[in-house]
Amino acid sequence: MSDLEELIAHGEGDRLEFKKTINHLDKIARTLTAFANTKGGVILVGVLDNGKICGIDPEEEKHSLQKAAQFYCAPPVRLFFKEVEDADGLTVLKTIVPESQYKPHLAKSKDNDWRNYVRIKDESVQTNKQLLRTAPAEEVTQQPYKPENYQESMLLLQLQQQPRITLKQFMSLAHISQERASRILVNLVLHNIIRVHDQEKEPYYTLK
Repeated sequence: MSDLEELIAHGEGDRLEFKKTINHLDKIARTLTAFANTKGGVILVGVLDNGKICGIDPEEEKHSLQKAAQFYCAPPVRLFFKEVEDADGLTVLKTIVPESQYKPHLAKSKDNDWRNYVRIKDESVQTNKQLLRTAPAEEVTQQPYKPENYQESMLLLQLQQQPRITLKQFMSLAHISQERASRILVNLVLHNIIRVHDQEKEPYYTLK
């Protein structure tokens, strides 16, 4: 039995997932961030759910994965690739996602909201609990956070006067695009300044 066959034989779990191909960047971003936020993991692209190898074009899949890791994960997730061929010459892309020291990483959903995922058994599970550290211990500082721009200052001032704010409310308040507003909110979540509450229909943010 080859190393690839042996790996597949273990089946999907907390550190392994099979993908026929990468079609939806927002969905694969959930898996990437879940692995990075937990113990790391491997995605075998070119393998069906039942473990059968179907093969893929590795360059095309690499491009999709790198795009998802860069633009659908915040901060971006590091990936390592290895191309493996089976006995029939079919190529599987072994994508290695190391456990991150910069967790939590958030994944971008279709509506441009950013959410936190962890890996539990063979599922990437969304969580709003702040169980993951936001930075390595050596990077933690006692200095008060300094807003990086006028929009951040406006947001923090607003949250001192109003207990919560949604993405749409912040867009209206700061007169900025959805993409820009999302980036600012994610940055503040990552700096442990605000908290995201995503158990309701429309997520909202509060000061920590």
